[in-house]
Amino acid sequence: MVDKTGKRTLAVVTKADKAPEGLLEKVTADDVNIGLGYVCVRNRIGDESYEEARLEEAKLFHMHPQLCKIDKSIVGVPVLAQKLMQIQATIMAKCLPGIVKKINDKLNANVAELNRMPKNLSSVAEAVTAFMQIMGSAKESLRKVLLRGEFDEYPDEKNMHCTARLVEMLNQYYDELQNCPENDLRTNFLLEELEVLEEAKGIGLPNFLARTAFHTLLQRKVKAVSSMPPSFGVRAWDYIEEVVIRELMRHSENYPQLQSWMRRAASNLIHKMREKTTDRMMEIVEMEKLTDYTCSPEYLSEWNKLMTQQYQFMQVINEDYMSTNMVLEGLGQSTCAI
Repeated sequence: MVDKTGKRTLAVVTKADKAPEGLLEKVTADDVNIGLGYVCVRNRIGDESYEEARLEEAKLFHMHPQLCKIDKSIVGVPVLAQKLMQIQATIMAKCLPGIVKKINDKLNANVAELNRMPKNLSSVAEAVTAFMQIMGSAKESLRKVLLRGEFDEYPDEKNMHCTARLVEMLNQYYDELQNCPENDLRTNFLLEELEVLEEAKGIGLPNFLARTAFHTLLQRKVKAVSSMPPSFGVRAWDYIEEVVIRELMRHSENYPQLQSWMRRAASNLIHKMREKTTDRMMEIVEMEKLTDYTCSPEYLSEWNKLMTQQYQFMQVINEDYMSTNMVLEGLGQSTCAI
């Protein structure tokens, strides 16, 4: 790594005996900003031994008329060796704690990974014990996310905020029911009702709706939306299956030999519940086709609101010169089928 500021640079002047002129001024002026200073040395010549070279170096910096003026703390190979040792010691003292911390962190991570490694299940009893432990921890996590709405284990994963996602699915289902074409009463208002009444004519008291006509209309309305409740049930169980399998896989990650069996068992169970829900919803839909009464306060409120506009509605029906378009509270602008 380039030391652009010079703070980590040590300058070594070699062959000081070959060019002694002006060397004192260069090492004392420090025009190039050398952070760790200068060291002047004499190189070995020919077959000199290390000891002989050091003796000649000491004579040079002691006897030479120019080089002897240089501070003895920055001349000689022994001084250079001492400086290098100090630099290395400083670097080690600075970096060693971080290196030790990284080693300890890596060691702890490896130990934790070793503890998470699959344990050898040597008997059926051990496998059953491990399975029960997994099921216990997974059930508690599922209670938290599916029933209590707690998502501290998945703070940033919105798909695991289960109660919120299920409420969104219910709201979407409600909007689909309200906005389906069969519930739009503003177009061809009462056209279907009049056709059914025309076909259900018979001998009876005036101003009384024939029960046959009512049942025919009821069955048509319910049949038009009969596919929507089972579809919602399938979507809900698909989401629950995704959550359940994810929790089971998370809690059984130390036992990969059990995961495929647990995934298969969970999928089979959810499949049975999905079919059971679909059958129950279809049964409820068929019951609604036969039910000719309601205790819903919303229905009674809506009925009263519409009946207060009966006189205005009958005027449009009975007077030929009036427009067939009218505005009814609760329905908006409607086109009467006359």
